[in-house]
Amino acid sequence: MRRFFLTLAAMAFAMPVGAQTACGDADTPCEIDGGDYHYAMPAVAPKGIVMHLHGGGGRGRGLLNSGLARQALARGFIFVAPNGWHPENRWQRDWSVQASNSSHNRDDKLFLADVMADLRARTGLQDGMVLLAGFSRGGSMVWDMACQVPDFADAYAPLAGAFWDDLPSDCAAPVRLFHTHGWNDRTVPLEGRSFGAVVQGDVWASLKILRETNGCDARQPEANSFDGDLWFRHWTDCAAGEIQLMLHKGGHGAPQGWSGRMMDWFVETVG
Repeated sequence: MRRFFLTLAAMAFAMPVGAQTACGDADTPCEIDGGDYHYAMPAVAPKGIVMHLHGGGGRGRGLLNSGLARQALARGFIFVAPNGWHPENRWQRDWSVQASNSSHNRDDKLFLADVMADLRARTGLQDGMVLLAGFSRGGSMVWDMACQVPDFADAYAPLAGAFWDDLPSDCAAPVRLFHTHGWNDRTVPLEGRSFGAVVQGDVWASLKILRETNGCDARQPEANSFDGDLWFRHWTDCAAGEIQLMLHKGGHGAPQGWSGRMMDWFVETVG
């Protein structure tokens, strides 16, 4: 019996900090100061982390069965989906997207860094590639992170969301970014729209800021391409970083095959 308890003690000592209590599934988020998050582990030794930010009003647990979660796990990445939490905002489950005439209950740049630190402690993964993706308001938060905290991830993949006004004058450093948007998106139009004093930014203007940060001196993309109903613009000859723009004929959502195509780009570009 004494040997049994000594074995248990040794196992507990060997576990990463925070891993003693199971959490992360749809019903039991992992709690940290300021919020919580969900995550799932791949069946193999993880090679990195894919973090996905839900849209305004969404929940992280709903992303655990998403196409991106399946793609990430199948490729050997930990999938993590934090929960936005701003109870005084229009959507309680929101992100602290930078915009004029708006206020937030939490600085999500700090919160996402805390999520990443806690996840690494729980899983023991201290290195590997990191992708930050997000949809709609989550996509706008991805743009903010890419611009303001460029070393948070190795690559960024916003979907149907960009900067809000007032747009930043510049960004901190070049990044790799794969932006996807629907040609017929009426919720977050390519040109943006206003909600009274708060205004969605123009996607084209957001891309211009990032082109300048990345040193894309030619302005126009190195190449354009087409694949069925998908249209691409590729800025791969910049001084640093990379920008990919994928447009689809749909509305406020992802085109078919988005997660697989985007993950291909991430692994090929960063790996």
